[in-house]
Amino acid sequence: MPAPQFVHLDCDTGIDDALTIAHLLARPHVRLVGVSTVSGNTTAAQAAANTLGLLALAGAEGIPVAVGEHHPLAGEFHGGAPHVHGGNGIGDVTLPESAQPVSDLTGPELLIASVRDRPGEVDVLAIGPLTNLAKALELEPELPRLARSLTVMGGAVWVPGNITPAAEANIHNDPEAAVAVFAADWRITLVPLDVTLQHGFDAEAQRALAEAGTDYHSALAAMLDRYLDFYATVSTVRRAALHDPLASMIVTGDSIPSEVRATALAVDTSREATRGRTTAVDSGPTNIDVVTVVDGDAAPVLLAQLLSRAPRR
Repeated sequence: MPAPQFVHLDCDTGIDDALTIAHLLARPHVRLVGVSTVSGNTTAAQAAANTLGLLALAGAEGIPVAVGEHHPLAGEFHGGAPHVHGGNGIGDVTLPESAQPVSDLTGPELLIASVRDRPGEVDVLAIGPLTNLAKALELEPELPRLARSLTVMGGAVWVPGNITPAAEANIHNDPEAAVAVFAADWRITLVPLDVTLQHGFDAEAQRALAEAGTDYHSALAAMLDRYLDFYATVSTVRRAALHDPLASMIVTGDSIPSEVRATALAVDTSREATRGRTTAVDSGPTNIDVVTVVDGDAAPVLLAQLLSRAPRR
């Protein structure tokens, strides 16, 4: 077995975030050392409840979960994406209430604690708005040197956005935070819509999860069913993009980038229709590795991994 890989997850637990958590739990070498939540798909508090419920159903309680920032750096949270992720963020699926309380730390504080406990060993995976990371940088300027790596799911660099024609949802929800995180002194792997839209789960994957025979997999299947329903309204096929799980698979080595473009990125913080746009620019440090292609099809690999994990109950 490979050496343990320590991962801190920062997320806004909606449906694809739940699939990401399930992916991390399915990898035997991964140690999920902490989860900080942020408002995005749903509120930070609801995202934490969703995370704790999923961990309980998976038999993986004991992983610290902290409620992070509710509002973006500028302005206010505008209610999430219930039309995509349901009223509770996970397709209105009811998960068991966890006996584990949320951490006494805030989301940014838990992130800092995770990397301080294992300096240079923790891979940070951010799959929601970057508010917690921006706040953590204010509290601990050494964060880029304490973390082993940072991978961000976000942006639409050479393709149109999804929340607006110009912007991807995570960046659009807090572009000021993205500016702060991208400007910090670390190398960032960015997993944008440019690559995530190339990979998806369909009804066959949903059926496989539903037929796996555990409450855990049934819950994932029910969430995915709702996600597929949304995608059927915006596409000619019932297929859900694997935005967050693909970023997770890149972190764990289960999906290997085959085309990466190192660049500087400008983030639009205007109040215009272009707010949240991520644009590759010639000026500034080229500290962002934008993944545009990965080897093979991620979907069957992810499905097999999700099915391989039986809840520890």
